[in-house]
Amino acid sequence: MAKKVKVTELANEFQLEVVSGEKGLKRPITVDDLNRPGLEMAGYFEYYPTERVQLLGKTELAFLRMLPEEERRDRMSRLCHEETPCIVVTRCLDVPQELVDISNERDLPVLRSPMSTTILSSRITGFLEGKLAPTTTIHGVLCDVYGIGLLITGSSGIGKSEAALELVKRGHRLVADDAVEISQTADNQLHGTAPELIRHLLEIRGVGIINVMTLFGVGAIRNHKRITLVVRLEAWQQDKQYDRLGLDEETTRIIDTDVPLVTIPVRPGRNLGVIIEVAAMNFRLKRMGVNAALQFTNKLTATIAEDNDDMD
Repeated sequence: MAKKVKVTELANEFQLEVVSGEKGLKRPITVDDLNRPGLEMAGYFEYYPTERVQLLGKTELAFLRMLPEEERRDRMSRLCHEETPCIVVTRCLDVPQELVDISNERDLPVLRSPMSTTILSSRITGFLEGKLAPTTTIHGVLCDVYGIGLLITGSSGIGKSEAALELVKRGHRLVADDAVEISQTADNQLHGTAPELIRHLLEIRGVGIINVMTLFGVGAIRNHKRITLVVRLEAWQQDKQYDRLGLDEETTRIIDTDVPLVTIPVRPGRNLGVIIEVAAMNFRLKRMGVNAALQFTNKLTATIAEDNDDMD
């Protein structure tokens, strides 16, 4: 189901004055793009994006005042489309009477803000992107390890929370345990946070639920973090061939974004906290252009080639 934001939420968020069309405050906003109807003021409505929030600034209203009364009413009538969620006037400018009359007739909210058009446009876009972003909830643990947003996944009881506790003890930060709410921004970045009910809490079997912020301090938690690496924990399988060099680069898809994936087998005696920490550091090195596995492979290939030359 497509996400929606009601006009009243937008008005409350930015303390917008309702000038007219109050009965339409429950209209839905379904896209995060805005429109400044410059060409529309000149009478060109061929590609008018009716589904967007319409933003009227100093330029649009100054041009509108130059038009004859009949043309002004025609422009405002066509601007107030039944699909248009609302019209926002910036800089506390006077709202044309034609717009007030038509918006009241059609129950289309006209809002007003003291902010400049550029600033308000940027803030509304950011607000709508956050509210309308695709979201999902994943069973796992999200930590900030050396600045890397690291999502730990795996079957129930595999040791995700215990690994997170070890990471927190080593100075890293917990974002979410058990359930991670993930949203995808317009540029396909993934951001994770914890549901309000379990924020800052960590469940350790045999101990119970602990409050990480209370036990380890405010420096041990974060409210949200961009996800850049997924670590999947799985029970050790004797017959399975695991990557021993690190040349194979896997990915996993979350919503519509592919994220690098590291699979770590779990068995008694392995310090998961340290292994996950090293995985995060190695991922940072690869992003900086340092790939130890590739360097080793190239060096090995060169050594074998030299030995073959000596044999010849």
